Amino acid sequence: MRACRSLIWPISCLLLVGTVEVDDGEHWAFVPPKRPAVPVISDPSWVSNPIDAHVLARLEREGLMAAPEADKVTLLRRLSLDLVGLPPTIEQVQVFLADDSPDAYEKQVERFLASPHYGERWGRHWLDAARYADSDGYEKDKRRRVWYYRDWVIGALNRDLPYDQFIIEQIAGDLIPDATQDQIVATGFLRNSMINEEGGTDPEQFRMEALFDRMDAVGKSILGLTIQCAQCHDHKYDPISQEEYYRMFAFLNSDHDANMAVYSPEQQGQRAEVFRGIRQINRDLQHKNPDWSQAMAQWEQTVKDDQGEWLVVRPTVDATSATGQKFTMLDDGSFLAAGFSPIKNRLELTVKVDLKRITAFRLELLRHLDLPMGGPGRSIMGTAALTEFEVKAASVADPQQMEEVKIHTASADINLPQRELDEVFRDKSDQHRVTGPIVLAIDGDEKTAWGIDAGPGRRNQSRKAVFVAKTPIENPDGTILKLFLSQKHGGWNNNTNQSHNMGRFRLSITAMANAVADPLPLQVRQILSIPRQQRTPEQVATIFGYWRRTVPQWQHANERIDALWRQYPEGSAQLVLAARQRPRRTHVLERGDFLRPLGAVDAGVPTFLNPMPTDAPPNRLSFARWLVDHDGPTTGRAIVNRVWQIYFGIGLVATSEDIGLRGDVPSHPKLLDYLAVEFIENGWSLKQLHRLITNSSTYRQSSVVSPELLEHDPNNRLLARGARFRVEAEVVRDIALAASGLLNGKIGGPSIDSPAPAFLFDRPASFWNKEYNEETGPDRYRRALYTFRYRTIPYPALEVFDAPIGNVSCVRRSRSNTPLAALTSLNETLFVECARALGRRTVQEGGSSDADRLTYAFRLCLARLANEEESAVLLEFLRGQKQRLAAGGLDALALAGLDSEGQAELYDQEAARQLAAWTAVARVLLNLDETISRE
Repeated sequence: MRACRSLIWPISCLLLVGTVEVDDGEHWAFVPPKRPAVPVISDPSWVSNPIDAHVLARLEREGLMAAPEADKVTLLRRLSLDLVGLPPTIEQVQVFLADDSPDAYEKQVERFLASPHYGERWGRHWLDAARYADSDGYEKDKRRRVWYYRDWVIGALNRDLPYDQFIIEQIAGDLIPDATQDQIVATGFLRNSMINEEGGTDPEQFRMEALFDRMDAVGKSILGLTIQCAQCHDHKYDPISQEEYYRMFAFLNSDHDANMAVYSPEQQGQRAEVFRGIRQINRDLQHKNPDWSQAMAQWEQTVKDDQGEWLVVRPTVDATSATGQKFTMLDDGSFLAAGFSPIKNRLELTVKVDLKRITAFRLELLRHLDLPMGGPGRSIMGTAALTEFEVKAASVADPQQMEEVKIHTASADINLPQRELDEVFRDKSDQHRVTGPIVLAIDGDEKTAWGIDAGPGRRNQSRKAVFVAKTPIENPDGTILKLFLSQKHGGWNNNTNQSHNMGRFRLSITAMANAVADPLPLQVRQILSIPRQQRTPEQVATIFGYWRRTVPQWQHANERIDALWRQYPEGSAQLVLAARQRPRRTHVLERGDFLRPLGAVDAGVPTFLNPMPTDAPPNRLSFARWLVDHDGPTTGRAIVNRVWQIYFGIGLVATSEDIGLRGDVPSHPKLLDYLAVEFIENGWSLKQLHRLITNSSTYRQSSVVSPELLEHDPNNRLLARGARFRVEAEVVRDIALAASGLLNGKIGGPSIDSPAPAFLFDRPASFWNKEYNEETGPDRYRRALYTFRYRTIPYPALEVFDAPIGNVSCVRRSRSNTPLAALTSLNETLFVECARALGRRTVQEGGSSDADRLTYAFRLCLARLANEEESAVLLEFLRGQKQRLAAGGLDALALAGLDSEGQAELYDQEAARQLAAWTAVARVLLNLDETISRE
């Protein structure tokens, strides 16, 4: 892909950077870094820290001199763009210029590092590596709600979470003892893979594709190696075999692709209040009824063994709906749905049973960690709705005489008030809720359904329903049953392909008379099977919580608790990992084909890297700790190289995604090792690494370059000058927002639908009509980091500036220079709005004269003052615009954005012409090469 491709650096660069020392013939990257001696140089006065000594030593060997320090305004703008991704304000520039203290610059470094915008700016680069996007990818490319992971990245960087812990939590946060919500959310790093729910696909194939993607992301973003090359064969260059690849693969192959509910700090407080209130009511009941334990024990005896015998049925053929939904039968006889989830679905199962008399059927909806919110359904909130339950039966002796079985009664462990189908999708914020009593599943009406959504906090529970035949089925030779489960309460809304299909279900039959659904929740039933003296206090509380609802005289307390549950927050969804109780077996795959497994392998790590402790359990947590072991040769080098790359436009190793045998030779190998060792020994602190780099004289050099130096070192590999390059796509946009005064600096939260051409989201431009409700409020002007990103519809204003789309891990963006970039920044909706806002801001705040206003606008965009030539050109352009507007050659209202309803009457013609003229100047300023460059 253009925005993140592996570049083969010119041979001239390889000749330029020279060779790297290795020990005993090993490749330099596979030898743990050691702190090198600080080079001896002839002019130590230039040296601010060891970075400079290493750089200057190389320059002296080349017969070159370092560039002088950049002026203060340039330095501040560089530092601001590098550390927070925003230009400095005029006030910040003035404060810095007025500060003559010896540590004036260092204070600015600390101010920017303490800014909450630091995490946004540097988080964007990690999100590239984490292939973050807001949709699933592939054909349907449905929306996904994973912005909590993005917020976690921003927050982790802002609080300077040590990089080793930063990695551990993303690989195995859920396995950390007493894992917090944030630590579990962090595993979204691995879950950022694309998801394919196209009809006809094999879910296992794309589970494996996701795992290959995760391995690639771990290799590029953490190890700095192209380990994905060994997916199909032994690596052609690096010493990693295909078997070793799959041994690492095994660490990631034993997890549920889970989807959990997550809550903001405010919502977590609300949840805590709900739970506190419920506990208090329960304690009050127990205090006022000291014999509650004996009473509950007596009740337990009446219900413990009140369930008759049920026989789980297993289909004789695969249970596959005509619409392509796939099912896997689990060991307990239940079916787990995966892959495509049709919005309208009638599932047919054929079962042969030996039971001679059948009186009733039981349907269990069961939770599973692979389902949204744990299920038991496949809606975005893990709920399901059964439209109709139907049965046909025939004797084994005469299978062609299939007759309909009339269902006489139905019962369920939950019966909620009915909501009509059209009501479900009328309210977007509540579109996932479908409710109704069980009788609606046997009423013959496809507009009604048994819906189990009990609301936030109570919806994701296993449920059960029993359907009693009007006349028992009696066949001495056995019976062939056809069971039909209609689920037709889905629909398209919010681009979610919102099905209400059952995610995991199990069917049973019985010969009992008068069968009814077990009212006890599955969890309660399971606890009752544990001897009382062995139950934990939490298990006792669970039983009490159910039993309490069966006590008539406690009705008022139950109503109070129901009221508390209605205050439970909705929360959001986040893709995470959850370890399986039974690990999967991992095999080497011939040519990487999941259908051609070879020998089984155990979890392990490549022998050419640091060994894993022999007593480490074979799980993701051990793997995560191994990745950031102090003796690891590549992890520290890879991250400091990428940080250097962001500051200087190119890494010390140019191929930052590959520091292996085929990667480029480091330009300054000892500097790379110094940075890696310093980084690790300083507690893996990224902020300390930023301090080290930004306080160096190397970083503070002027970017002005002579023709001779440009010819000698065109790519600045020798670092004889400061780096100058166009800023990243998001920063281009953010500069315009900041200069115009439109920028909404809110941190975190859901992605927003920034202005984009409407046709992109309609068929045939996209396979399905994509919902895209362009933001019109203050969120319209949030940082580009928060722009909603469909994988199949890259956001145009970011793509033309080389932003990756999130399909694969990207640790090195390319920079292209095409006419599309200029056309975008001149004409794209938000850039035009920024120009108009900057024009208004200039007129309103910039002073009374055109010269003062120009100075003000120029400083907003470039931080510095315009020189005489620049001022003369821009003022002449302004005069020309005013003349054309006065002559009627241009539409002032349209140019100034005042032609919308209610705007024109606020301005007289002269004011409108002023705004229009300054809007034109603002467009010029926002499109200067210097405006979108980091000097």
